Amino acid sequence: MYRVLIYPLFLICFLIQSCNEEVLPKPSAELRLEYAKPEWGELQTSKFRFQYNKMGAVRNQNGTSITLEYPKMKGEIFINYKTVDHNIDKLLSDAQKFSYEHTAKAEAISEQPFINNEHEVYGMLYEVSGDAASQAQFYLTDSTEHFVTGSLYFLARPNYDSIYPAAAYLREDIRRIMETLRWKD
Repeated sequence: MYRVLIYPLFLICFLIQSCNEEVLPKPSAELRLEYAKPEWGELQTSKFRFQYNKMGAVRNQNGTSITLEYPKMKGEIFINYKTVDHNIDKLLSDAQKFSYEHTAKAEAISEQPFINNEHEVYGMLYEVSGDAASQAQFYLTDSTEHFVTGSLYFLARPNYDSIYPAAAYLREDIRRIMETLRWKD
């Protein structure tokens, strides 16, 4: 009689155990965002000109400021012009101070000097990593007449992991702006 009860009980336990699937951890996935290869256009103001990515729409262009808007990435590059009038030290100090105001939220801020002796364009690019409000700032000057500042912002809560692909893409656009900026006489 015990054999009659043990066999069905053993069979039920075996079936229940064999129906369980082995639990495997899911592989980690990374978000892959691909952006179009840039097409470059030229933007001219009364004081300077530069190449910009045509993916960015030129908005709010006036004599002293330009906004390049990237709607697909919800990002904007703000560019401002100031005349140097024996105040280069103050302009440089303000640009550096503005860049380091993000230190509270930034994990790191790297400085990349820029020098173009041929066209008298000198400056600095600040790359910000971490959950800061701005992911990049820059300034360019000829040290005697012209001073340009720029900053990159996203119209989203700063979450570095989420905005990193767009920030890296737009930093390349900023580098192109810096490399192609020319002063007008």
